[in-house]
Amino acid sequence: MKVSTRVEYGLIALADIALNCEEGKTVSSADIAQRQNISQKYLEQIIMGLRQGGFVRGHKGSRGGYMLSRSPSKIYLSEILNALDNSILADVHDEDDEENDKNDIRSSVNTCLWDKLNGYMRTFTGQLTLADLINEYKGSSAEQKNYMYYI
Repeated sequence: MKVSTRVEYGLIALADIALNCEEGKTVSSADIAQRQNISQKYLEQIIMGLRQGGFVRGHKGSRGGYMLSRSPSKIYLSEILNALDNSILADVHDEDDEENDKNDIRSSVNTCLWDKLNGYMRTFTGQLTLADLINEYKGSSAEQKNYMYYI
C-alpha cells in the first residue's frame, strides 16, 4: 500500500511534536523540518491540515510553535488518515456501480477483497494511536542503543 507524503509527513510531524513537546513547551515547524529533513514550506501546509483536524494548536510569538491539542493516547491513526487524505480508508467503489453490476466479476472482487481489506484497515487504524507509534519508536531506539560492536 502506498500513502502520500502528506500523510507520511503528517504522522512524522505529530510524533515529533509529541516527543519534543515537554511541560507545555511548543515545537517550531523549523525545528521539525530540520530534524526530520522535510521542507518547511510543505510541512506548514501539512500542519495547517493537522490544526484543522484538531490535532495540534499553534502559539504565536518568539517562543511560538505547535503542541498537541490532546494526549497521544487519544489521537487515533484513523482520524489522522481521514484528516490528511480521506481517500485512504474510503470504500473502493460507488454504491451505484454495485447495483448496476451485481453479477459482474469486478463487483465480486470488490466485495470479496477490497471491501474486506478496507474494513480491516479501518478497524486496525481505529485501534492504533499516536502513543503506539511513539512507543514503537522509543522501543526501536532503545534496541539500537544496546548494540555493542566488537572488532
